[in-house]
Amino acid sequence: MSASRPFHTLLVANRGEIAMRIMRTARRLGLATVAVYSEADRHGPHVAYADRAVRIGDAAPRASYLNIAAIVEAARSSGADAVHPGYGFLAENAAFADAVAQAGLVFVGPPATAIRTMGNKAEAKRLMLAADMPCIPGYQGEAQDDAALLQAAAPIGFPLMVKAAAGGGGRGMRLVHDAHALPGALASARSEATAAFGSGQLILERAVIAPRHVEIQVFADTQGHVIHLGERDCSVQRRHQKVVEEAPSPAVSPALRARMGCAAVRAAQAIGYVGAGTMEFLLDGDGNFYFMEMNTRLQVEHAVTEAITGFDLVEWQLRVAAGEPLPVTQDQVALRGHAIEVRLTAEDVAAGFLPQGGPVLRWRAPGAEHDVRLDHALQEGGEIPVHYDSMVAKLVAHGATREEARRKLLRAVEQTVLLGVASNQGFLADCLAHEAFAANQVHTGFVDAHMQAALRAPQPAVAQVACAALAGTGLLVASARPALLAPGCSLGLQAGEQRWRVDLRAVAQGWEVVVREGGDEGEGPSAEVVRVRVLRADAEQGSALVECNGMALPLVFATEGDAVHLFSAGRAWRFARLDPRQKMRKPGDAGSAGELLAPLTARIVAVKAAAGEPVQAGQVLVVLEAMKMEHAIVAPFDGVIAELHAREGGQARSGSLLVKVDGAAQA
Repeated sequence: MSASRPFHTLLVANRGEIAMRIMRTARRLGLATVAVYSEADRHGPHVAYADRAVRIGDAAPRASYLNIAAIVEAARSSGADAVHPGYGFLAENAAFADAVAQAGLVFVGPPATAIRTMGNKAEAKRLMLAADMPCIPGYQGEAQDDAALLQAAAPIGFPLMVKAAAGGGGRGMRLVHDAHALPGALASARSEATAAFGSGQLILERAVIAPRHVEIQVFADTQGHVIHLGERDCSVQRRHQKVVEEAPSPAVSPALRARMGCAAVRAAQAIGYVGAGTMEFLLDGDGNFYFMEMNTRLQVEHAVTEAITGFDLVEWQLRVAAGEPLPVTQDQVALRGHAIEVRLTAEDVAAGFLPQGGPVLRWRAPGAEHDVRLDHALQEGGEIPVHYDSMVAKLVAHGATREEARRKLLRAVEQTVLLGVASNQGFLADCLAHEAFAANQVHTGFVDAHMQAALRAPQPAVAQVACAALAGTGLLVASARPALLAPGCSLGLQAGEQRWRVDLRAVAQGWEVVVREGGDEGEGPSAEVVRVRVLRADAEQGSALVECNGMALPLVFATEGDAVHLFSAGRAWRFARLDPRQKMRKPGDAGSAGELLAPLTARIVAVKAAAGEPVQAGQVLVVLEAMKMEHAIVAPFDGVIAELHAREGGQARSGSLLVKVDGAAQA
């Protein structure tokens, strides 16, 4: 463990919004701040925000933010005498904590022994059982062959969960409903865990059906004092990744909070914990709670705890690391009101939450009148790198009641604009607006049970298609006197699998816009006419107020190559511009099915085929990597590689053609 002592210069071994959030508190306390950055983050906001910054390597995480030696050297060369790991990357890496201590620096976090002990689910569960912590019945033994795991599953019963012993974030986790499916689940979980964490060790647990995910925030100082700061409810998840978090949990009574808090404090004391940590539990419908794991770091969702307690948890981390005692005792902790947080991610929801990278063409945060906290490191004209986690911001609302916090956050999310990359902004708004969420009918299966419609691509109204056409032709801001322009023009637009032909004609005081869904040539029943008048437009700001058939619509827009990005009525769309004379084939039509496009902006890590080579249906042709995920591009049918545009080590832009497979030319 690094010595607890006063320090004057803090290096933040992280990036993005958490780096900036930590540095804000450090500055308030009078500390100098040092940022580290990869080549991909050279122009990142956290770099400019710090007092000084040190380049630590190339874009890939292993060459930069996971490079322990480079970060320790950055601290030495910059004069830092303390290191805060943030969350993610090296935050729960015991070897990093050891390296910081061995360099004579203060590590703002728990002892390396605690990180090491709690970083393995099997070891942590054995330790928690010894500390009389309620745990889910299961198996966390040393024997890891399939025969031993199959034998251990029988007394546990089905359904059960297979989990990676190392790491988290939903990787290496499988829900198994019967014994027949267990061997396959073991193989896939073991493979994924090995790739993600370097360890294929697994544990088995009885599946708790439709539970809540509730966690207790604990804090400990070097004098032996340990307290808890209440609970957070993180039940709204997708693929075991948290989406919405709130505090306190609507399902936890004061008596249950006291029992869970006491168990969490007792467990932290048992391992000699110091600093901020989180005990995570599953809570069933009968009020029984079961230990899952401990996060030995600051959590993304710490902001909701800060909102209801009034405490700055980063300040506490820094003071504890400097050897100071906790500023309050347990009986001085009071929870006030309710707070809800959402995580804004650069992900394509309709494509299965595929992470996205790319340019930030427009960024509009909700205004001060919405009274929400926003942590982010976005800047218009910047770039979201493909190499790191997809979370780009978090929004937090605090109210006297849960309903007040929900309403405030919903309105703020609907005013949050991110154009240039796909995001989950609309999905978050749908979650907050759903009647089941408003009624507190929440559990870990909430998304699967209630949000299937929200997982599909949003459908723009005809007025928004008309506005996109005006933006795409430059007519939205070309002139306040449209009659002086050419009499009209036409273009094709596509958003997802929807396509339109749009004809624009200048008329008195505006435009007449004819929109034909599907790109039909004739005046069929699908044609709709929108009368458009531009009331106000600012090309530089990308904002406009447009009247469509008598209704005024505020817009935010941007153009990029052959794409038009539009934000209207709380939703964002990307429209591809097409030649209206071109026949608009639908995906799956003959001649287009063999064109394999990049589903996300990513690095090309492998190309497993060559031009002219025969391939079989399902064969992996290209492997992409972005934001901690690999995505395989496979042959849609038997055929021959007619075109190959992917190059190993190169970059693929979302929507770009990677491979074309000719089915007619197969051998």
